[in-house]
Amino acid sequence: MFRKKLPAAVLFDLDGTLIDSEPYWMKSERDLAAAHESEWTDEDGAKLIGLSLYDSSKLIKTQIGSDLDHEEIIEVLTDGVNQQLARAIPWRPGAEALLRELRRKRIKTALVTMSMRRTALQVVETIPFKAFDVIVAGDDVVHGKPHAEPYLKAAELLGVRPEDCVAFEDSITGILSAEAARTKAVGIPNMMIIPQHEGRILWTTLEGVNVKQLKKLFG
Repeated sequence: MFRKKLPAAVLFDLDGTLIDSEPYWMKSERDLAAAHESEWTDEDGAKLIGLSLYDSSKLIKTQIGSDLDHEEIIEVLTDGVNQQLARAIPWRPGAEALLRELRRKRIKTALVTMSMRRTALQVVETIPFKAFDVIVAGDDVVHGKPHAEPYLKAAELLGVRPEDCVAFEDSITGILSAEAARTKAVGIPNMMIIPQHEGRILWTTLEGVNVKQLKKLFG
């Protein structure tokens, strides 16, 4: 009888999957809108979850009537989020424990995020162990999620096949990216509903998830 194989790598989204930072982004968006004497609701913010910052900046610019260019909007939003991260980094349930187990078992890991690299590094540098072998951030790719490029690039940098990887995502945009790259994509819905369909894997939480459960994905 053949033993189920270990994943070649495990790939994590950042915002809403690894850490509970989506409220930080929404606050940064509200602050930017307020500076333009414009309103920004939680519903507006929810529409941006999982999108690349460039795509988000286009929507924000139009809605609040900003004279800032896209790059300036991205910088303002990122500054606001990073200031909040400097005060507290809120882990999502189970994420840190799973990362620690993956590292103990020498399974490769990657952080795949549409946040800027400086935001990803700010988080990673606070983790008290080497959590990730590679980081793919929003400013490292041409095509952001839901395009497959971010996850394909992560697998390439790790030297593994994407179909041998597990990817964790909390948004529909993110899981579409991971699915398009042919990873074993697992949705962990947080602030958004991820629609169910045949073949899609949805879990309620990473709490209690271990490597033994990840092996079952390749059964």
